[in-house]
Amino acid sequence: MKTRNITQFVFFAVLLIGGILLLLAPELPLKISGLFVIGYTLAGIRVIYEYQRGVLFTLGKYRGILAPGLIWFLPVIQRIRIIDLRVRSVDIPEQEVITKDNVPVQVNGVVFFKVEYPEKAVLNVEDYQMATVLYSQTVLRDVIGNVELDDLLQKRESIGKKIRTIVDAITDDWGIDVYEVRLQDIIIPQDIKRAISRQAEAEREKRAVILKAEGELKASEQLREAAARLAEVPESITLRVLHTLADISGDPNQKVVILMPTDLGRKLASLA
Repeated sequence: MKTRNITQFVFFAVLLIGGILLLLAPELPLKISGLFVIGYTLAGIRVIYEYQRGVLFTLGKYRGILAPGLIWFLPVIQRIRIIDLRVRSVDIPEQEVITKDNVPVQVNGVVFFKVEYPEKAVLNVEDYQMATVLYSQTVLRDVIGNVELDDLLQKRESIGKKIRTIVDAITDDWGIDVYEVRLQDIIIPQDIKRAISRQAEAEREKRAVILKAEGELKASEQLREAAARLAEVPESITLRVLHTLADISGDPNQKVVILMPTDLGRKLASLA
Protein backbone atom coordinates (compact mmCIF):
# COMPACT_ATOMS: atom_id res chain seq x y z
CA MET A 1 0.00 0.00 0.00
CA LYS A 2 2.87 2.39 0.83
CA THR A 3 4.47 1.71 -2.56
CA ARG A 4 1.17 2.38 -4.32
CA ASN A 5 0.76 5.70 -2.50
CA ILE A 6 4.26 6.77 -3.53
CA THR A 7 3.53 5.76 -7.12
CA GLN A 8 0.32 7.79 -7.13
CA PHE A 9 2.16 10.80 -5.74
CA VAL A 10 4.83 10.57 -8.45
CA PHE A 11 2.12 10.17 -11.09
CA PHE A 12 0.26 13.31 -10.08
CA ALA A 13 3.51 15.25 -9.64
CA VAL A 14 4.75 14.41 -13.12
CA LEU A 15 1.32 15.11 -14.60
CA LEU A 16 1.23 18.47 -12.83
CA ILE A 17 4.66 19.40 -14.14
CA GLY A 18 3.64 18.52 -17.67
CA GLY A 19 0.44 20.59 -17.35
CA ILE A 20 2.37 23.60 -16.07
CA LEU A 21 4.87 23.40 -18.92
CA LEU A 22 2.11 23.04 -21.48
CA LEU A 23 -0.04 25.89 -20.20
CA LEU A 24 2.35 28.41 -18.69
CA ALA A 25 5.60 28.00 -20.60
CA PRO A 26 6.11 30.95 -22.99
CA GLU A 27 8.35 29.10 -25.42
CA LEU A 28 7.20 26.44 -27.87
CA PRO A 29 9.89 23.86 -26.99
CA LEU A 30 8.77 23.96 -23.36
CA LYS A 31 5.14 23.48 -24.41
CA ILE A 32 6.16 20.50 -26.51
CA SER A 33 8.11 19.13 -23.54
CA GLY A 34 5.03 19.55 -21.34
CA LEU A 35 2.89 17.73 -23.92
CA PHE A 36 5.44 14.91 -24.05
CA VAL A 37 5.47 14.64 -20.26
CA ILE A 38 1.66 14.41 -20.16
CA GLY A 39 1.60 11.77 -22.89
CA TYR A 40 4.33 9.77 -21.16
CA THR A 41 2.45 9.93 -17.89
CA LEU A 42 -0.88 8.83 -19.36
CA ALA A 43 0.82 5.97 -21.24
CA GLY A 44 1.71 4.37 -17.90
CA ILE A 45 -1.86 4.01 -16.67
CA ARG A 46 -3.20 0.47 -16.35
CA VAL A 47 -6.26 -1.14 -14.76
CA ILE A 48 -5.87 -4.56 -13.17
CA TYR A 49 -9.13 -6.46 -12.63
CA GLU A 50 -9.98 -8.52 -9.57
CA TYR A 51 -9.22 -11.81 -11.34
CA GLN A 52 -5.81 -10.57 -12.49
CA ARG A 53 -2.42 -9.82 -10.98
CA GLY A 54 0.40 -7.71 -12.39
CA VAL A 55 4.04 -8.82 -12.34
CA LEU A 56 6.20 -5.70 -12.22
CA PHE A 57 9.69 -5.43 -13.71
CA THR A 58 11.96 -2.40 -13.34
CA LEU A 59 14.87 -2.31 -15.77
CA GLY A 60 14.41 -6.03 -16.27
CA LYS A 61 14.41 -6.92 -12.56
CA TYR A 62 11.43 -8.44 -10.79
CA ARG A 63 9.96 -5.98 -8.30
CA GLY A 64 6.76 -7.60 -7.04
CA ILE A 65 3.08 -8.35 -7.62
CA LEU A 66 0.57 -5.59 -8.30
CA ALA A 67 -2.88 -5.97 -6.74
CA PRO A 68 -6.15 -5.16 -8.58
CA GLY A 69 -7.03 -1.53 -9.16
CA LEU A 70 -5.76 1.51 -11.04
CA ILE A 71 -1.97 1.47 -11.25
CA TRP A 72 0.69 3.59 -12.89
CA PHE A 73 4.18 2.62 -14.00
CA LEU A 74 7.05 4.26 -15.85
CA PRO A 75 6.94 3.27 -19.53
CA VAL A 76 10.26 2.03 -20.96
CA ILE A 77 11.77 1.88 -17.48
CA GLN A 78 9.14 -0.44 -16.07
CA ARG A 79 7.08 -3.22 -17.59
CA ILE A 80 3.99 -5.08 -16.36
CA ARG A 81 3.01 -8.63 -17.24
CA ILE A 82 -0.67 -9.15 -16.40
CA ILE A 83 -1.61 -12.74 -15.46
CA ASP A 84 -5.16 -14.14 -15.42
CA LEU A 85 -5.89 -16.20 -12.30
CA ARG A 86 -9.12 -17.83 -13.49
CA VAL A 87 -9.41 -21.55 -14.20
CA ARG A 88 -8.62 -22.42 -17.81
CA SER A 89 -9.71 -25.42 -19.83
CA VAL A 90 -7.39 -26.36 -22.67
CA ASP A 91 -7.81 -29.29 -25.06
CA ILE A 92 -5.14 -31.96 -25.27
CA PRO A 93 -4.77 -32.66 -29.02
CA GLU A 94 -5.79 -36.06 -30.37
CA GLN A 95 -2.91 -38.49 -30.61
CA GLU A 96 -2.32 -42.15 -31.36
CA VAL A 97 -1.30 -44.27 -28.40
CA ILE A 98 -0.41 -47.98 -28.21
CA THR A 99 -1.95 -49.65 -25.17
CA LYS A 100 -0.25 -52.29 -23.06
CA ASP A 101 -1.93 -55.07 -25.07
CA ASN A 102 -0.70 -53.53 -28.37
CA VAL A 103 -3.97 -51.93 -29.50
CA PRO A 104 -3.61 -48.56 -31.31
CA VAL A 105 -6.16 -46.00 -30.11
CA GLN A 106 -6.81 -42.31 -30.79
CA VAL A 107 -7.18 -40.37 -27.55
CA ASN A 108 -7.81 -36.73 -26.72
CA GLY A 109 -8.64 -34.95 -23.49
CA VAL A 110 -8.92 -31.66 -21.64
CA VAL A 111 -6.87 -30.23 -18.77
CA PHE A 112 -8.24 -27.74 -16.21
CA PHE A 113 -5.70 -25.52 -14.45
CA LYS A 114 -5.12 -22.07 -13.00
CA VAL A 115 -2.16 -19.85 -12.14
CA GLU A 116 -1.54 -19.97 -8.40
CA TYR A 117 1.72 -18.00 -8.23
CA PRO A 118 1.99 -15.36 -11.00
CA GLU A 119 5.67 -14.67 -10.38
CA LYS A 120 6.60 -18.34 -10.96
CA ALA A 121 4.44 -18.51 -14.09
CA VAL A 122 6.42 -15.59 -15.53
CA LEU A 123 9.92 -16.24 -14.21
CA ASN A 124 10.19 -20.05 -14.37
CA VAL A 125 8.61 -20.88 -17.73
CA GLU A 126 8.32 -19.07 -21.05
CA ASP A 127 4.72 -20.02 -21.91
CA TYR A 128 3.02 -21.69 -18.95
CA GLN A 129 -0.14 -22.64 -20.86
CA MET A 130 1.67 -24.35 -23.74
CA ALA A 131 4.08 -26.04 -21.34
CA THR A 132 1.22 -27.41 -19.23
CA VAL A 133 -0.64 -28.77 -22.26
CA LEU A 134 2.44 -30.35 -23.83
CA TYR A 135 3.46 -31.99 -20.59
CA SER A 136 -0.09 -33.27 -20.04
CA GLN A 137 -0.01 -34.73 -23.55
CA THR A 138 3.26 -36.53 -22.84
CA VAL A 139 2.07 -37.93 -19.50
CA LEU A 140 -1.23 -39.05 -21.09
CA ARG A 141 0.69 -41.05 -23.68
CA ASP A 142 2.91 -42.65 -21.05
CA VAL A 143 0.06 -43.59 -18.70
CA ILE A 144 -2.18 -45.05 -21.42
CA GLY A 145 0.77 -47.03 -22.77
CA ASN A 146 0.88 -48.92 -19.46
CA VAL A 147 -2.80 -49.94 -19.32
CA GLU A 148 -4.78 -52.47 -21.33
CA LEU A 149 -7.66 -51.54 -23.61
CA ASP A 150 -10.35 -52.89 -21.27
CA ASP A 151 -9.02 -50.79 -18.37
CA LEU A 152 -8.78 -47.75 -20.62
CA LEU A 153 -12.44 -48.05 -21.62
CA GLN A 154 -13.72 -48.81 -18.11
CA LYS A 155 -11.47 -46.68 -15.87
CA ARG A 156 -11.29 -43.29 -17.57
CA GLU A 157 -11.77 -41.36 -14.36
CA SER A 158 -9.02 -43.15 -12.43
CA ILE A 159 -6.61 -42.79 -15.37
CA GLY A 160 -7.41 -39.06 -15.56
CA LYS A 161 -6.68 -38.70 -11.83
CA LYS A 162 -3.35 -40.46 -12.25
CA ILE A 163 -2.39 -38.13 -15.11
CA ARG A 164 -3.48 -35.11 -13.06
CA THR A 165 -1.31 -36.17 -10.09
CA ILE A 166 1.81 -36.54 -12.24
CA VAL A 167 1.29 -33.26 -14.13
CA ASP A 168 0.47 -31.28 -10.98
CA ALA A 169 3.68 -32.42 -9.29
CA ILE A 170 5.77 -30.97 -12.13
CA THR A 171 3.79 -27.77 -12.74
CA ASP A 172 4.13 -26.70 -9.08
CA ASP A 173 7.51 -25.21 -10.05
CA TRP A 174 5.69 -23.14 -12.68
CA GLY A 175 3.13 -21.78 -10.22
CA ILE A 176 0.35 -23.82 -11.86
CA ASP A 177 -2.36 -25.74 -10.01
CA VAL A 178 -3.86 -28.52 -12.14
CA TYR A 179 -7.46 -29.19 -11.09
CA GLU A 180 -8.42 -32.09 -13.34
CA VAL A 181 -7.49 -34.03 -16.46
CA ARG A 182 -10.30 -35.82 -18.29
CA LEU A 183 -10.18 -38.20 -21.24
CA GLN A 184 -12.80 -37.22 -23.81
CA ASP A 185 -12.78 -39.41 -26.93
CA ILE A 186 -11.22 -42.86 -27.24
CA ILE A 187 -11.35 -44.05 -30.85
CA ILE A 188 -10.43 -47.69 -31.50
CA PRO A 189 -10.00 -49.48 -34.89
CA GLN A 190 -13.07 -51.00 -36.57
CA ASP A 191 -11.77 -54.57 -36.39
CA ILE A 192 -11.26 -54.20 -32.65
CA LYS A 193 -14.80 -52.83 -32.34
CA ARG A 194 -16.18 -55.88 -34.17
CA ALA A 195 -14.16 -58.22 -31.96
CA ILE A 196 -15.47 -56.47 -28.83
CA SER A 197 -19.01 -56.72 -30.20
CA ARG A 198 -18.64 -60.46 -30.85
CA GLN A 199 -17.18 -60.95 -27.39
CA ALA A 200 -20.09 -59.07 -25.80
CA GLU A 201 -22.59 -61.12 -27.83
CA ALA A 202 -20.93 -64.38 -26.79
CA GLU A 203 -21.01 -63.25 -23.17
CA ARG A 204 -24.74 -62.50 -23.43
CA GLU A 205 -25.41 -65.92 -24.99
CA LYS A 206 -23.37 -67.56 -22.24
CA ARG A 207 -25.41 -65.83 -19.54
CA ALA A 208 -28.67 -66.82 -21.31
CA VAL A 209 -27.66 -70.50 -21.45
CA ILE A 210 -26.63 -70.46 -17.79
CA LEU A 211 -29.91 -68.83 -16.76
CA LYS A 212 -31.91 -71.36 -18.81
CA ALA A 213 -30.04 -74.29 -17.26
CA GLU A 214 -30.53 -72.88 -13.78
CA GLY A 215 -34.26 -72.47 -14.49
CA GLU A 216 -34.59 -76.07 -15.71
CA LEU A 217 -32.72 -77.33 -12.65
CA LYS A 218 -35.00 -75.46 -10.29
CA ALA A 219 -38.08 -76.68 -12.22
CA SER A 220 -36.94 -80.32 -12.03
CA GLU A 221 -36.33 -79.97 -8.30
CA GLN A 222 -39.80 -78.57 -7.79
CA LEU A 223 -41.36 -81.33 -9.95
CA ARG A 224 -39.54 -83.98 -7.96
CA GLU A 225 -40.76 -82.44 -4.73
CA ALA A 226 -44.35 -82.28 -6.07
CA ALA A 227 -44.24 -85.94 -7.18
CA ALA A 228 -42.99 -87.01 -3.77
CA ARG A 229 -45.82 -85.18 -2.03
CA LEU A 230 -48.44 -86.62 -4.39
CA ALA A 231 -47.11 -90.11 -3.76
CA GLU A 232 -47.56 -89.62 -0.01
CA VAL A 233 -51.32 -88.83 -0.40
CA PRO A 234 -52.95 -90.92 -3.19
CA GLU A 235 -56.18 -88.88 -3.05
CA SER A 236 -54.28 -85.80 -4.18
CA ILE A 237 -53.75 -87.45 -7.57
CA THR A 238 -57.55 -87.56 -8.02
CA LEU A 239 -57.76 -83.83 -7.27
CA ARG A 240 -55.02 -83.22 -9.78
CA VAL A 241 -56.90 -85.17 -12.45
CA LEU A 242 -60.06 -83.18 -11.78
CA HIS A 243 -58.18 -79.90 -12.16
CA THR A 244 -56.71 -81.12 -15.43
CA LEU A 245 -60.17 -82.05 -16.72
CA ALA A 246 -61.48 -78.62 -15.78
CA ASP A 247 -58.68 -77.00 -17.76
CA ILE A 248 -59.36 -79.20 -20.81
CA SER A 249 -63.10 -78.55 -20.76
CA GLY A 250 -62.47 -74.83 -21.16
CA ASP A 251 -60.92 -75.36 -24.59
CA PRO A 252 -63.60 -74.95 -27.35
CA ASN A 253 -61.86 -77.38 -29.74
CA GLN A 254 -63.42 -80.81 -30.32
CA LYS A 255 -61.98 -83.53 -28.15
CA VAL A 256 -62.70 -87.00 -26.79
CA VAL A 257 -62.31 -87.55 -23.07
CA ILE A 258 -62.22 -91.10 -21.64
CA LEU A 259 -62.68 -91.18 -17.89
CA MET A 260 -61.11 -94.03 -15.98
CA PRO A 261 -61.02 -94.63 -12.24
CA THR A 262 -57.85 -93.32 -10.75
CA ASP A 263 -57.31 -96.53 -8.78
CA LEU A 264 -57.67 -98.76 -11.87
CA GLY A 265 -53.93 -98.89 -12.35
CA ARG A 266 -53.34 -100.03 -8.80
CA LYS A 267 -56.01 -102.77 -9.08
CA LEU A 268 -54.53 -104.06 -12.31
CA ALA A 269 -51.15 -104.11 -10.70
CA SER A 270 -52.48 -106.11 -7.75
CA LEU A 271 -54.12 -108.65 -10.07
CA ALA A 272 -50.92 -109.05 -12.02
